Amino acid sequence: MNETQKEIQEKCIAFAVKIDALRKELNKKHREYNKADQLDRCASSIGANYSEALCAESEADYIHKLGIAQKEANETIYWLKVLYRCGYVDNQLYESLIADADELIRIITATILSLKRKHNT
Repeated sequence: MNETQKEIQEKCIAFAVKIDALRKELNKKHREYNKADQLDRCASSIGANYSEALCAESEADYIHKLGIAQKEANETIYWLKVLYRCGYVDNQLYESLIADADELIRIITATILSLKRKHNT
């Protein structure tokens, strides 16, 4: 694993930790288990799938696993929007978490596109 991959993996972990803290708060304050747990599952899955991609059996497998991480990040944004619109998440935290998720999506998407361009040229 190179330094860039370590940095990305650390961003995924830090994001999952932030989401876990939010899940705990939502479960405690609002007893909102279903949506909060779903958010936690998809947010932690971003890093899990990214980590799997780093051990991919082929470049196609690498791209596939990155695609799954990308989808989980998009699902995370969906659940953040739902929780925000339901009034469970304040605007400042919402904006911060959305920015983190967007950054992960941009990084993962750029990696996927770069690899696909490499093969199409």
